[in-house]
Amino acid sequence: MEVLWYLTGPDGRYPWRPDGARTLNYAYFQQLARAVDHLGFTGALLATGSHDAWVQGSSLIPFTDNFQHLIAAHPPLLSPTLLAKMITTFDQFSKGRLRVNIVNGDAKLMAQFGVHLSHDERYAYTDEYLTVLTAMLRGETVNFKGKYIHIVDGGVPLPPVQRPRVPLWFGGSSPAAHEVAAKHIDTYLSWGETPEQAEAKVREVKALAAKHGRADKINFGIRLYVIVRETEEAAWAAAQDLYDHMDEAAIAGAQAYVAGIDSIGQQRMSALHGGRKPKDLRELEIAPNLWSGIGLVRHGPGTALVGSPQQVLARIQDYRDAGIEVLIVSGMPLLEEAYRFAELVLPHLPVDRAVDEGITSAWTKERDTAWRKTA
Repeated sequence: MEVLWYLTGPDGRYPWRPDGARTLNYAYFQQLARAVDHLGFTGALLATGSHDAWVQGSSLIPFTDNFQHLIAAHPPLLSPTLLAKMITTFDQFSKGRLRVNIVNGDAKLMAQFGVHLSHDERYAYTDEYLTVLTAMLRGETVNFKGKYIHIVDGGVPLPPVQRPRVPLWFGGSSPAAHEVAAKHIDTYLSWGETPEQAEAKVREVKALAAKHGRADKINFGIRLYVIVRETEEAAWAAAQDLYDHMDEAAIAGAQAYVAGIDSIGQQRMSALHGGRKPKDLRELEIAPNLWSGIGLVRHGPGTALVGSPQQVLARIQDYRDAGIEVLIVSGMPLLEEAYRFAELVLPHLPVDRAVDEGITSAWTKERDTAWRKTA
């Protein structure tokens, strides 16, 4: 499986509070990227944040060796021809260490950039966009006229390192999103839903992909927070510490942002906690070791695996049984929790990444055997 960390702010012990947030700068991102690289993660997601993900990612290429950059791109904000050129340039300079996360966004976010398409129009736009983009990434010259996109003799002069093209990732919970994923995408992502909910989405998207002859060409992943400690009691104590620092102002601000948002994925996340902070944090445990409390103070993925290493590994196995082979995980702060996860959990997972010179296939077999015994 693939296990990616996270490389986007805000960050800190309590990043939703001014007194708990960490300053993010180039030096810190270098430190974080180096850590993710040498700790053995497949790579990291560079998501939409205060820094531009493409500038950030390209600036970190020289500081990593095996690090796979999963970089967010919003179709309405870039011409498909320009994005294809950015992708092939990055792929060449990084020697094939790029994946692209196609992000459809929501009405509130896209309005900040001057884009005012309705929910289903955004996915119709993305469908046309990916039709053009994937053809260019295969080296074709494109002439295309659709409802939203009109390209004349578009193409990219640079051949990609990865063939047949750089992998495309994507998330979205609506029927329109599922159709786009089934038609175009290599890895379909969900935010932190329960294994049962994830399994239902896997079945639905696979069935749609089969109609396009792609049932065996699409993988599935999930984005989660992780609060792992040596014991279950210590893990829930760490969650309690986060919970105790979720003040009314931070909760109100986060819930005001997501109120009325047209993202189905966000609506599903919000439904897991209902925007309320009960006295007992365990009331927000929506499935064994799956806690929805983080969603009170941040939009997007808001659930965390909480428990001992054995419990976290068991829950990961539940997701694998549901068809999930890609994990994008993180903790707070990003740097310290990357080390903790890498020490307590990562050695027991069969992580797929570029193998360093000198690591033998025998070591790989030993690692995978240890995982099966643990699981």
